[in-house]
Amino acid sequence: MERVQGLIKEQRDFFLSGETLTYAFRKEQLRKLKAMLKNYESQIYQALKTDLNKSKHETLTTELGFLYTEIDFALKNLKSWMEDEKVDAPLTHKGTKNYIMSEPYGVTLIISPWNYPLQLALAPAIGAIAAGNTVILKPSEFTETMSGLFTEMIIATFDHRYFAVVEGDKAISEQLVKQPVDYIFFTGSSKVGKIIMRQASEHLTPVTLELGGKSPAIINHDAEIDLAAKRIVWGKFTNAGQTCVAPDYLYVHEKVKPKLFKAMKKHIKSFYGKKPLKNEDYVRIVNENHFNRLQAFLTNGIIVHGGSVNTDKNSIEPTILDNVTWEDPIMQEEIFGPLLPVLTFSKLNDVISTLKQMDKPLALYYFGENERDQETVLQQLSFGGGCINDTLYHLANPNLPFGGVGNSGIGGYHGKYSFDTFSHRKSIMKQTTKFDIPLRYPRSKIAHSLVKRIMK
Repeated sequence: MERVQGLIKEQRDFFLSGETLTYAFRKEQLRKLKAMLKNYESQIYQALKTDLNKSKHETLTTELGFLYTEIDFALKNLKSWMEDEKVDAPLTHKGTKNYIMSEPYGVTLIISPWNYPLQLALAPAIGAIAAGNTVILKPSEFTETMSGLFTEMIIATFDHRYFAVVEGDKAISEQLVKQPVDYIFFTGSSKVGKIIMRQASEHLTPVTLELGGKSPAIINHDAEIDLAAKRIVWGKFTNAGQTCVAPDYLYVHEKVKPKLFKAMKKHIKSFYGKKPLKNEDYVRIVNENHFNRLQAFLTNGIIVHGGSVNTDKNSIEPTILDNVTWEDPIMQEEIFGPLLPVLTFSKLNDVISTLKQMDKPLALYYFGENERDQETVLQQLSFGGGCINDTLYHLANPNLPFGGVGNSGIGGYHGKYSFDTFSHRKSIMKQTTKFDIPLRYPRSKIAHSLVKRIMK
């Protein structure tokens, strides 16, 4: 506790010195962050291989490559993001200049998850740095190799008064969120997100909560089935399904279900081989507890593909489950693993009516060619973000904000939205002293008459 309190005080003192406010300082820190990733690239590959059995390709495409893109985007646009935003004023404010300044909050706390332990820790940090804050990072204890590497990398690269790592278990996270930091950014489960928000309220600390939920993929009768199957298999089984925006389950039109199953089986074999559990690059489940939870779901519905497990490696092969109902345990919580339950429908409106009754998911994916049906889904269903005829890919566009709604989260980030998340937008009006319009002052009948004409 004393160490944490001391670190927060040091970071607040550093922030109050004003050193983080300049464009030159922020630009240099972003460059240092990118150089750090390049310098430690081989160690990062090894750490993620150790913790999750991630291949170099998957680490590059879903973790490192994403961060390089985000840093480059921030470096390219930082100067314009920092500029004051001029706004118009009404006639009553003639002679004034009005604008919005983006100012940093101060000491920020980022609590990151285990499923993408590098990307989901540093992507928010890019926004915090760009906005001029200091950063305290609490990585997940479930990916302990990567967590330890964070400490090594950050100590070697940054002044701890500016950017520090605090390792530890749940108890450390609980202590951190009780402290009077200036902003909390949390990625994890909705259950823990509620605790974070409740504790942050003690200091009225603003929060961003990146949570999850059961994200559906709807495959209508007019979908391009082979391509839909390919993109669903990629989106679901990347990282062994341990992705907050992975398709959690499918709603498939009854006319195309057999064809979709055939195509999905083909693409699973293409991506992971005939025996995925013997594929040295197939990601494993993070720990035994999570593995046991997922294994229990294998009794739900009927297995139409996969189902094999390796208890020694905490590994479950890509699995498709048919004849699942909303009453089955697998449909009561976010799966977060390589199990894909399938529901069947005959009318799109029935699907929409059902989903309207559910918690708002972090993502939704719709496959179908009819633009009217696409628009119906987009207009009538609420979700954090998503794709038409694809999965996951919206995350890779820095011009799109990423975040949830309702039970799936509060706030968004990526690109400029990360800068905005970690910035307070301060309203400023500069009043002229060359003249003074008397309309606002009392005891003037003419002024009262004019104000009525202008403001009514």
